[in-house]
This record gives sequence, structure tokens and C-alpha cells, in this order.
Amino acid sequence: MRLILAPMEGVLDHTLRDILTRIGGYERCVTEFVRVIDRPLPPRVFHRACPELLTGGATPAGTPVFLQLLGGDPAVMAANAHVAQQLGAPGIDLNFGCPSKTVNRSDGGSALLREPERVCAIVSAVRAAVDPQVPVTAKIRLGFHDSSLFEDIALGIQQAGADELCIHARTRQQGYQPPAYWSEIGKVKPKLRIPVIANGDIWSPAAALQAQADSGCTDLMLGRGALAFPDLALAIKAQQGGAAYQPMPWHEILPLVIRYADTLTGHAPKYAASFIKQWFTYLRRQYPEAESLFQHIKRLKLPAEIKGAMIFPPYGFTQDSPP
Repeated sequence: MRLILAPMEGVLDHTLRDILTRIGGYERCVTEFVRVIDRPLPPRVFHRACPELLTGGATPAGTPVFLQLLGGDPAVMAANAHVAQQLGAPGIDLNFGCPSKTVNRSDGGSALLREPERVCAIVSAVRAAVDPQVPVTAKIRLGFHDSSLFEDIALGIQQAGADELCIHARTRQQGYQPPAYWSEIGKVKPKLRIPVIANGDIWSPAAALQAQADSGCTDLMLGRGALAFPDLALAIKAQQGGAAYQPMPWHEILPLVIRYADTLTGHAPKYAASFIKQWFTYLRRQYPEAESLFQHIKRLKLPAEIKGAMIFPPYGFTQDSPP
């Protein structure tokens, strides 16, 4: 079993990749998407999305980071994939799953699922543009409005030369509305020779087990669940190995959030505050303490105020406070 940390645009940046992969359990990460329009992008754009390119293409914990591209022009996607490879990306991931209306209106993400031929043309062009030893992977949904083209797209991506396929078990129309339809993946997986990775609504070890059973996939991609349950990957692997596992307690999680807050000093205060609160919106699903603290900080506008609330009682702690 492999567990992969998902790309989450505007959420899972290199700092959170670092934090979560230090906790452990992941075989790979994927960056937020690099938007490709009409020309090869300069190296600084790739380095901004993937600072790990400067450290061997891996997080400090040694977890490889694939660089994700999003766009609709096969030739331009291929040219940018070549640039990414030259900069040291250990793999190229292609985004055909983003449900954002803004992205879809500008010829990217899941909008392309309405055009299977173009999806396949992009995969084929990118595969030809990078060295054979550099993996090319794709991330899709079950479809745009419905799943009528799902099998054709999956088989076409394989035929075009992708090394792996990750499938979010919903259509674009379904967004993130529960449930995830893992069994739909299971209908197509037996027809594919390449590895298939199931994604969507994996919030717990029990959900991981059910996703594997319904989809037939051994490998899983974790996104929102990893933010709510930072050691989810370790918990899943412990369950699969038949070992007891005690999730990280809140007094071990909160210092990670404080560390994350400390990395946001380069952002405008309102954005930094928003990023901190954003992680809390996930953590509160798993930790009652996060819910209490979120209610206290949700109207605070300055990162320093939020950090103070996280450090000092009654909601935070000082170094002298017992765990």
C-alpha cells in the first residue's frame, strides 16, 4: 500500500507538506497546480510552487514531490513538463480534476473531462516530452456532469502513456458533497494495467479500508483527511498491519500549527490569518480543542493575535503548562 499526500490548491503548500511528511506515512506528495496557458514558464514559477526542487525534489523528510501542471494545450503542457523535469521534478502530475469554476472557465481542470481526446493528447504530449524514467501521472474525477465518459477517459489516459492514474470518486458536478463513490472506481480498475489510486472522503482508517474494498485499489491519496487528522497516514498503516494506534494528542498537534503560523510572516496579515484559520477548519473535525480555539480566533485579524491565543491559556499553553 502506498499513501500519497494530495494536491490542494491554496491549502497544502510546501510548509504543510514538510509538517505532514515529517509526521510520516507518505510515499509521495503532489504540489498545488502550476497554471499553464500559452508559453513555457520561467523557473521561478516552478520554484514558487515547489521549493523542494531546490533540495532534490523531496521534502526535508525525504518524501518525493511530484510537480502538478494544469492547462489545456498539449504542446504548451509538454513544454512546461520538460522545464519542470530539467529543474529536477521527480515526476509530473497532470490535473484533470480541479472542480473550481474559475479554473474550469479558463480551460483547465475537470472541464477537460468533457473532451477525452484532448485529455489523452495532453498525456501523450507530456509523456513524449520528459525522460522515460520520469513518471507521468494524471488525476481525474469520475466525469464532469456524469460518469458516462469515465471508462473511456481512464483507458485513454493509460493508452496515452501515463504511469499511474489517481481518481477522485465524484464528478465535477458533485463537488465535495458526500458520499464519495469509490465503487465506481472499482468498475473500471480491473480494465486498467497501470496503478490506480483512489481519492475522496478518506477521513479515517475505517474509511481507508472501505475505499480500498469498494474501489479495488491498494493505494490511496489523502487530502482533507490529512489536514483534519495529521497522522492519518500512520494510523491507516497501523490498521493495515494489525497494530494498535493512538492518534497524536492535541498537545502535540498545536505546536505544529504554531510552527505553520511562524512560516507565514511573508504574507499580508489578512492572508496569513486566513491560512491559519483554514487549517483549524479541518482540525476541528478531529479535535474538540481545535473547535474551542477556532471559536476564539475566528474573528481575530492579526496573525500575532492568533498566535497569542494558541500559546497562552485558556485555549493555548505556555512552555510550563503540562500537556
